Amino acid sequence: MRRRSVAGRSAARGHRRTTRGTTVVVALAGVLSAPLVALTPVAAAAPGDPAATEAPADDRPVTVRLTRLDPRTLLPGATVTVEGELTNSGTETLTDLDVRLQRGEPLDSRAELHAVDGDPDLTAAAATPFQDVAGELRPGDSVTFTLTTTTDALAIDRDGVYPVLLNLNGVGADGERRRVGELSTYLVQPSVVPATPTSVAWLWPLVERTHRDASGAFLDNGLTAEVAAGGRLDRALATVERLPETVPPEGGDPAPVVRVTLAVDPALVEELQVMADGPYAVAGDEDAGSGSDEAAAWLQRLRAVAADHPVVALPYGDVDADSLTGAGLAPVVTRSLAGSTEGTAQDDPDAPAAPPTGAPADVEADGTAGADILREVLGVDARTDLAWAVGGALRPETLGVLRDGGVEEVVLAPGGLTDGAAALGLEGPAAARTTVPTEGGEVPALVADPALGDLAGGAARAPGGSRAAEQRSIAELALLGLQPGGASAQQSVLVAPPREVDADPAGVSAMMAASARSPWLRPATVAELGDGPTTDTGELVTPADVGGLEAAGLTDVAAAVSIRDQLASAVAGDPDAALARWDAATARTTSAAWRDDPAGFTTAAADLRTTVDRLTDRVTLLSPADGTYSLASSDAPLVLTVSNDLPFALRVQLRVQTRGNALSVGDLGDQVLGPERRTTLQVPTQVRQSGRFGVAATLTTPDGAPLGDPVRLQVQSTAYGSISVVVTIGAAVLLGLLFLRRLVRYLLRRRRGTPGDEDGDLPGGPAPEGAAVPLPPTRSPV
Repeated sequence: MRRRSVAGRSAARGHRRTTRGTTVVVALAGVLSAPLVALTPVAAAAPGDPAATEAPADDRPVTVRLTRLDPRTLLPGATVTVEGELTNSGTETLTDLDVRLQRGEPLDSRAELHAVDGDPDLTAAAATPFQDVAGELRPGDSVTFTLTTTTDALAIDRDGVYPVLLNLNGVGADGERRRVGELSTYLVQPSVVPATPTSVAWLWPLVERTHRDASGAFLDNGLTAEVAAGGRLDRALATVERLPETVPPEGGDPAPVVRVTLAVDPALVEELQVMADGPYAVAGDEDAGSGSDEAAAWLQRLRAVAADHPVVALPYGDVDADSLTGAGLAPVVTRSLAGSTEGTAQDDPDAPAAPPTGAPADVEADGTAGADILREVLGVDARTDLAWAVGGALRPETLGVLRDGGVEEVVLAPGGLTDGAAALGLEGPAAARTTVPTEGGEVPALVADPALGDLAGGAARAPGGSRAAEQRSIAELALLGLQPGGASAQQSVLVAPPREVDADPAGVSAMMAASARSPWLRPATVAELGDGPTTDTGELVTPADVGGLEAAGLTDVAAAVSIRDQLASAVAGDPDAALARWDAATARTTSAAWRDDPAGFTTAAADLRTTVDRLTDRVTLLSPADGTYSLASSDAPLVLTVSNDLPFALRVQLRVQTRGNALSVGDLGDQVLGPERRTTLQVPTQVRQSGRFGVAATLTTPDGAPLGDPVRLQVQSTAYGSISVVVTIGAAVLLGLLFLRRLVRYLLRRRRGTPGDEDGDLPGGPAPEGAAVPLPPTRSPV
């Protein structure tokens, strides 16, 4: 049958016309800094076929999903079986479908694998004959296929990694035969077993954005969907659960063939424990919390996995350390760290000492909140001295904050170091272990491999599906031993997928297990990489655009932290312990997960500011019912009632101001208000005048920050003040003197015998008989 083939370039570069008799294949590796996907081809015609017509990039209506590629690694003369599923995503019916496999020249290093992207001149070395697949494929329909060949047919005669193109041809509505689908992958024939296998370690994130507000109340049921069957966190945990087990050489119970280091956010575990304890409200609806069973089941599974695999405690809430440090909020980072005694962020620090349901009973707190949460809920002692940099880079000042908080080793991306690519084995041996020079000395570090991490993090979304992503992973690792000097060098690789890993359990579990079933690889833990080979990767690099949390939201966070610090200065006792739940709210609000949701972060930050600001309103002065106080004496105290609705004791000061000099108030000094109770304060006063006058009373922290709203009230004094008393006494003395003066004058007149002074006679003689006698005056003439 006459065949006509059109080969295409990679999807990123479009397609080109090829000449008759030439087959061209390009393996798409992606540049190092970008997420890597499965191989995408350059168009070609098979040797001996007529020249193919040009096809536009969007003229590939059939998607190809790889379901089987055996064997994963080849031996000379091996049979190669490729199976997959073809789906017509276009709008026209396709007929006369057939498929073949064509391979390019072998690659000798990872650098070559990454460099072939965009090269249009790679010549295919061999191709299989076309094999019929289906007579017809309607829009939306799918059909399976199987292609079988041998290494001899593909002319694979030496060790190496071979890019291969699965080329699907068909006839469209115009009757023209053309390429209608394609998939690129790799065939791997490894070299002999090296003297030292490459060590491969996995750092596997179990992280999720919080679904609670700043008060700790659930906003939605989204976390239930994540841990339920098929959810993202369910699949992430299932990936580790699916690892095959084997009996250790020393005997005992079966153990996983690969020990995966779990990076766990304590805030996530805490949140799930709240759900598991149920019932819980959602968005104010007491009956809306429906995830108790799912949360309890997921935690039980995590306990089982954590018993077999090492655990690293991420900072509480997985805070964005770089964004916070850059905004001057380094204490927020410190309070979230699981390895520092200052790491106190925890939603319920007063939780009962008894362990949660299903957790081991012999757990003891060590004073670091994040580690305590994992110990109490999961029953494990998590590692707390390893920091995994968000985005793979750290500012030098951020590294200083982490070191002060107990961090002794950091995980970075190659872009976070001036020569980070040297750790990846692109041209020489791979060594994940390195050191970062700082003013305080060198800091141990590990460089994560972005290519392998991205493959694991998005295997299900990779072209061709997870089986194609797995084969790409095998090719990447195989090239470490195949490239010059690789077989004799001690090498190590760290695979750390993105935090929001969206795993296909079967495919990624197979990637993990490959290091145990491939003789040229050796499984290792993250801790074991610290004893492996090292490489010089230069110094820390702060990218010009490091991303991070939105500035507007950070402004609200800064305002909330300022209020928090004002309250901390007034706490009677340990302020960090008293404010731990609000520190936890701050950490959840500043999680790195909000980087991809600026609007959500802005909303969460505003809620945090409002919630923390309301704390100051929970310490208030209570006014009398009619707004008036009465003082019965000049030195009677002013009795005020203060309500402290906060769950911790607080030191406050009372400030009372009046108009004029009617009332003077003594200084009470610092007053301690008990938690969640009312306290009566007796304020010493001195009244200077009677009457009614206005008084303004305000509560403040010892540093002068206001608490609650000022209270204005009226004071009624019925007592004389000191001035009034002086005036009254002076008037009485004057009245007495006037009376004494009149008495003296009267006595003197009597002694001189003044006429009219005796027997009531008037001056000039006695009054005539019958005449009216005037009465003495009723008030003093003086």
